[in-house]
Amino acid sequence: MNLSGVLFFPVTPFDADGRLAEEVLAEHIRQGMEHGPGGVFVACGTGEFSALSESEHASAVRVAAEVVGGRVPVFAGAGGPLGAALNQARAARAAGADGLLLMPPYLAQGPGHGFRAYVESVAAELPVIVYQRASVVLEPEAVVELAGIPGVIGLKDGVGDIDRMQRIVLAVRERYQDFLFFNGLPTAELTMPAYRGIGVELYSSAVFAFAPEIALAYLNGDERLLTRFYAPLVRLRDKVPGYPVSLVKAGVRLRGLDVGAVRPPLVEVTGEHLEELDALIKSGLELAAS
Repeated sequence: MNLSGVLFFPVTPFDADGRLAEEVLAEHIRQGMEHGPGGVFVACGTGEFSALSESEHASAVRVAAEVVGGRVPVFAGAGGPLGAALNQARAARAAGADGLLLMPPYLAQGPGHGFRAYVESVAAELPVIVYQRASVVLEPEAVVELAGIPGVIGLKDGVGDIDRMQRIVLAVRERYQDFLFFNGLPTAELTMPAYRGIGVELYSSAVFAFAPEIALAYLNGDERLLTRFYAPLVRLRDKVPGYPVSLVKAGVRLRGLDVGAVRPPLVEVTGEHLEELDALIKSGLELAAS
C-alpha cells in the first residue's frame, strides 16, 4: 500500500450538543487534503477513538472515505474488545476504508499467541497496522510472527524505545521487505531524526491537523522548526494529561474551524495554555513561510 509524506490524523468534530458534526468533519478533511497528505487516518487517537460509539465511528469513516474519494488511502481506528473491533472493521470496510489502525485490546491481557489471534481475527476484515502502545509492547520475534499474518501490513510505534525498534526493524526486514513502520509518538516530528536513523520514515503528524503548512515545512527540511516550534509544543503538551489530543483540537479551532470540545475524560485547553498555543502556531507559521 502506498503511504508516503505526512499522514493526516483528523480530529472528530462535535456540535454544541455533543453530537458528531459530519459536515464539519468533511470540511476539516477537505482542508487537509488540499495540502497533499499521504494518507488519512480517521477516528484514531487524535480523533478521540475511545470516546466514539460504534455508530459515530462508522459515520466518521464514511465521511472520510467520501471526501477523500480514493485519492489516498483511508485508515480507520479499531480496537478494544474483540467484538467491538470486528464491528468497527466491518463498518469501515463497508464505508470504503482501505485499512485499520489496530489499537490495543481493552484491559484483558493474554500471552503472545492470544494477541496474535486477536490481530488475525481483525486482519481478516481489512489490512491492519498494529499500534504498539500501552499494554502492547512487542519483542522482535513477536512482530515477525505478526508480519506473517495475511493482512498485517505494518507496525506503528507509540512506545519510543529506539533500541527495541531497531531490533524489530532489522528482524522483520530480513523476511518482509514491504512491511511498513511508523513513528506514532505524540508530536512525532521531534523524534523523527532518531527514527529515520533506524530506517523508519513514516510518521503520524498531529500538527498537520491544525497547521499543515508547518508540518510540510518540516518534512521539506526546515530544521529550525524543531527547536522553535516542536520543542516548545512538546513542553506545553506535557503539562496536562490528554493534551496530545486537546491541543490539536484547540489548534484547529484557533485556525478558524469550529470542531467543538473534546469529550471527557479529556479536558479543554484554556487560559494561558491556549494563549501559548496560539502564539506558537503564529510563530511556526511565520517560520514556515520564511
